Amino acid sequence: MGYTIDIDTGGTFTDGFFAAGEQFQTVKTPTTPHDLTLCFMECIREGAKAFQVSPEKLLTEAEVVRFSNTIGTNAIIERTGARIGLLLTAGSEVLAPTVDRDGKAPLVEAAMVAGLRESIGCPPAAADVLASAQHLIDQGAHCLVVAFNGSDLSPDNERLVRSVIKAEYPRDYLGSVPVFLASDVSSRPGYGERINTALLNAYIHGKLARLLYKAGEELRRIGFMGQLLIGHNNGAVARVAKTRAINTYNSGPAAGLLGAREIAGLYGADLVVSADMGGTSFDIGVVRAGRPGYALRPDVEGFRSNLPMLAIRALGWGGGSIAAVDETGTLAVGPRSAGALPGPACFDLGGVEPTVTDANLVLGLIDPAYFLGGRQRLDGGKAHAVLQAKVAAPLEIGVTEAATRVKAAVDQAVGDEIRALVSGEDTERALMLIYGGAGPLHACAIASRAGIRRVLITPFSAVFSAYSSSLMDVGHLYYARTEIGLHPPSAMDGFALTVADLRQRAERDMRGEGFDPAQVHWSLDLVVHSARRDAEAKVSAPVDIHDNLAALEDLARTAMAELGTDGEDTIAITSVGLFASAVVPHFRLRPVPPAAGRTEDALKGRRAVHLEGGRAMTLPVYDRDRLGHGHAIDQPCLIESAQTTILVPPGWVARVDRFDNIVLEMGQ
Repeated sequence: MGYTIDIDTGGTFTDGFFAAGEQFQTVKTPTTPHDLTLCFMECIREGAKAFQVSPEKLLTEAEVVRFSNTIGTNAIIERTGARIGLLLTAGSEVLAPTVDRDGKAPLVEAAMVAGLRESIGCPPAAADVLASAQHLIDQGAHCLVVAFNGSDLSPDNERLVRSVIKAEYPRDYLGSVPVFLASDVSSRPGYGERINTALLNAYIHGKLARLLYKAGEELRRIGFMGQLLIGHNNGAVARVAKTRAINTYNSGPAAGLLGAREIAGLYGADLVVSADMGGTSFDIGVVRAGRPGYALRPDVEGFRSNLPMLAIRALGWGGGSIAAVDETGTLAVGPRSAGALPGPACFDLGGVEPTVTDANLVLGLIDPAYFLGGRQRLDGGKAHAVLQAKVAAPLEIGVTEAATRVKAAVDQAVGDEIRALVSGEDTERALMLIYGGAGPLHACAIASRAGIRRVLITPFSAVFSAYSSSLMDVGHLYYARTEIGLHPPSAMDGFALTVADLRQRAERDMRGEGFDPAQVHWSLDLVVHSARRDAEAKVSAPVDIHDNLAALEDLARTAMAELGTDGEDTIAITSVGLFASAVVPHFRLRPVPPAAGRTEDALKGRRAVHLEGGRAMTLPVYDRDRLGHGHAIDQPCLIESAQTTILVPPGWVARVDRFDNIVLEMGQ
C-alpha cells in the first residue's frame, strides 16, 4: 500500500498528515506567505523525513496528494487579487461592491463597472458589449466578469457576451482576457449575492491558478505521477483543472467538519462542536446527528454569497492574535494577527506586538525549549517585554496578570460564541472536538464557558484539518435553478430533466478526473423555500425521487420540519443540487491495544505555571507520546507533544481511550 499525503496551509503553519496503511506521521512547518508552494514542498520533505524515506520515494509511491490552502482567502483579506472589469444589467450598478465597509480596497472599483441594456429574451447589442469591454480593458482590467439579472433562470445573454468578447479577443491574442460568467459559478437566486460570488471567484482565480499549477509541477519534478487534488469547501477534492477558485475558500476548516463527523460516528455523539484554534483564527462549526452544518448563503470575508458550502464561523482569536490596550484602557485581543511573519514576539523574527502565544509562554504553559518538538526555540524575554510595554504598563498591572487577562479574554469570547452557536441544545451531552496547534491549551476553559463537559483531543489534533482531508473523495457539486412546487405538489417532469442535465455534466467532469460512470456515487440535495417565512433550507433526497410518490410526501414533511412551518404554507424547490463523488484512498482511525506501562512512566518533569485568576501552581508534565490506551490522570497537569500542549486544569480529568484519543471530562 502506498502513501497518502494531505496538506493544509494555514496563516501561520502548514500542516501535513502522511499515512501508509495504519501508520501515520504528522508534520508542522512555518507558512511562507510570499509563496505557499515553498511551505507546501517543505512539508513534503518533512513528511518524507518522518517516514525515513527520501521525498522522491515518498512521492513515487504516493497514491494521492490532497491540498487545502489559504491562497484565495488571503488574497481576499489582503486585497491582492485581480483588477476586475464588471458588466452588469443596466440600472444594477449600485449592487456592485465598490465600497468596502472596513475601509479596504473594494473588490471592484466604481470606474470598472459598466451597465448593458439587456433582459431575458432581449440580448445586449454586440456593439455595446465591445465598447464596454474595450473601455474596461483600457482601464487595466485583468479579467471581465459578466453578471446579469435573471441569469440564474436563463444564462443565454451572459454566454452571448462572452462569445462576442472572445471573437474580438481570441485566446491566442496577447490582448485576450479571461471572461467569467456569474451563471457558471452560481445558478441560485439572489442577484446581489450572485454578483459577489462571481467577483470573488474571478478576484482570486489568477493567483490561485499560478500557485497551484506551480505546486503540481514541483510534485512531478520529484516523482509524483498522479494528479494534485485540491480541497473544496463542499467536502470533496478535485484536480486543479476542474477546480473553481471560489470552491477553495475556507477549504481547510471545512475539511475539519468532515473529520468531526468521522470522530462523532466513533463515539455515537449526536452533537459535536468542532473548534480549531490555529495561529491566525479560531474556526468553529457543528455536526448534528451526523450532518455537518451547511451555509446556503455564506459570508465570505464580509461579502454575502449564494454558493452553498460547509458552515464555518471564523473568529479572530488564534495563537498569533495581537493583544492591545486602547485609549479608554480596554484590553482587546484580535482580530489582528502577527501571522507567520513576523509572528509572535517570542518567535524572535521581528514581532513587536504581544500575542496569545506570548501570554501562554509567560504563564509557563508552553516550554520555550520544546516548541514544535524543540525545532523552534521561543524567547521568553521578548514575550515578557512586549506584554509589559503594551499591556501591563497601560493597565498598571503586573506582567503575569496581563498574560492571564489575555488568555482569559480569548477563552471567554470563544466560549460565548460556542454557547450561542448551540443555544437551546443539550450542551451537557455535547462533545467538543478541539484541535489546531493552540487549541488544547484553551480547551477546558472554553468548554466550561460554553457549558460543555466533555472534550476530545486526537493524537493528530495539531494537524486535524490535514487529517480530515484524508477522508475526502474526488467530487463535484452541481446546482440548477428551479421553481417546482413541493407543497402543494406540482408536476415533476421538469425535475427529472434537470437532474438528467446535471448528471450529464457530472459524468463529463468525473471522466476528466479519471473515473467512469460506474465508479461514481450520486446524492441529491434540494434547496426548499417557504413562501410564508421567506426562509430556505437544504434537504437530502433520493436521486430518483420524482418517480416515488411516497418519497415525495416524506420530502415535503421533512422540508416543512426543516423550515419550521406547517401544512398551510407553500413550499417550493428553488435549487437542485447533484453531488457526484468517487472514492480515493483514505486513512481510517482504528482501535489500539491497551498500553503496557503505567501512567507515571510518562511523567517528564514539573513546571511552575499561572492559571486562571493568576493562581500559581506547579504542575506535572506528561509526555503525550508515552501515554496510551487506559492511562488516566485525575489531577491538574500539562500534557506535551511535539506539536501541541494540553492543559488539564483543576476540576478536570484526562484519560486515553481505545482510539488513542485524550478525553477530558469535567468532574461532578
